[in-house]
Amino acid sequence: MMMRPRNRQSMLRLFFAGALFAGAGPALGSDDLEPYKMMRSLQFIQDAVVLGDHSAGEMQRFLLKTLDQRLRSAGPETFRDTRNVDAAFIFTMSGGNPQTLEYLASRDIEGEFDTRLSRVLRRYLQGQGISALPAFEELVKEYGDTAVGPYLALVVGNVSAGTEPQKALEYFDKVRLLAPGTNLEEAALRRSLVIALQVSDFTRAMDLSGKYVRRFLYSPYASQFVDMFVQLVVDGDGKIQQSQWTDVVATMDDERAQEFYLRVARRALLAGKKDLARDAASFADQRAVGPAKADDVVGQLYGHLAEISTSKVTDAAKSLSQIPDAALSDRDRNLRDAAKNIAEQILMPPAAAVPLAVSKPVDEKTEPSAAPRAQPVSAGVQQVADRTSDFQSYVDNSRSKLKQIDDLLEEEAQ
Repeated sequence: MMMRPRNRQSMLRLFFAGALFAGAGPALGSDDLEPYKMMRSLQFIQDAVVLGDHSAGEMQRFLLKTLDQRLRSAGPETFRDTRNVDAAFIFTMSGGNPQTLEYLASRDIEGEFDTRLSRVLRRYLQGQGISALPAFEELVKEYGDTAVGPYLALVVGNVSAGTEPQKALEYFDKVRLLAPGTNLEEAALRRSLVIALQVSDFTRAMDLSGKYVRRFLYSPYASQFVDMFVQLVVDGDGKIQQSQWTDVVATMDDERAQEFYLRVARRALLAGKKDLARDAASFADQRAVGPAKADDVVGQLYGHLAEISTSKVTDAAKSLSQIPDAALSDRDRNLRDAAKNIAEQILMPPAAAVPLAVSKPVDEKTEPSAAPRAQPVSAGVQQVADRTSDFQSYVDNSRSKLKQIDDLLEEEAQ
């Protein structure tokens, strides 16, 4: 069987990562391995992780710890090489021990470390990044396309996202330009998507989503992206064309595509977008293949739930009753049974209305005194009110049943 290109790339990365550590192993515990070389190894591993090699996560944790120890044990002469100084800054912005930069900067007697950068990073790590934003922006310009540049741009994008979202998007775009295919680009794409959704820029959000799926679908952070992509599809319903997002989903493997469609169906139901829920449930059924074929029953379940509040409620109730217990989890089975019960109550006719009492017309040949006496007007009004009240109670009751479905779906989503 031919190996998929993605799998071949993953195996090659693991092979080279293994070779790297096998060759560096004896030296990792020594003091002569340059920090910048160790930083390159860390970057290699971090990029491999977001490209789908989750097994490299343990290597990442090991190297972060080892590099931390190496930086702390390095003598002043080590940092006469600016590459090692850059490695210390990058380490701090790559998930390394934040106290290490403080340790190194406090012992820098030769002025090797940029005190401005050390100072603003300290404020950022202390949660005071907003106050340091002007200084950060100047440093981003100064460091430009150096090794520190894209890391610094990512930090500044994070800092400015809450107050100046458009400016943050520009910084994230800069990161993607300077560091394509890396863990930095993966982070920049996700964070850009958050902002695009916040400002309802659906065009930009669709473009970002397409790039993410093509490059980082197998990242360990992809679940965060999928949450946002589902939100984009549901919130953007009517604002973006269905073909735009289905074309993106078409590039996913069947298992992920089916899961995505089911999540769209669930969220669309909660949002009251029944047409979208039905379409998504149908798409999930189409992408169910092999062992996942049994899961298409869940798609049918959500599709039928979307029909309960429509004129097709009778067919929906019948279809729900035909879903076998064995094909559903306990949670979905309870949801199915509750929905069946609600559908049956919706179909139950309202209480028979009390007929209005209308006075019998007077026959022309009958003396007025012989005509039956008409009911008082107040009695007729009261009967109309009673009948209206009965019907309104039925409507209110039906609405409450539909509200129960929303509540059940909300419990399911949680």
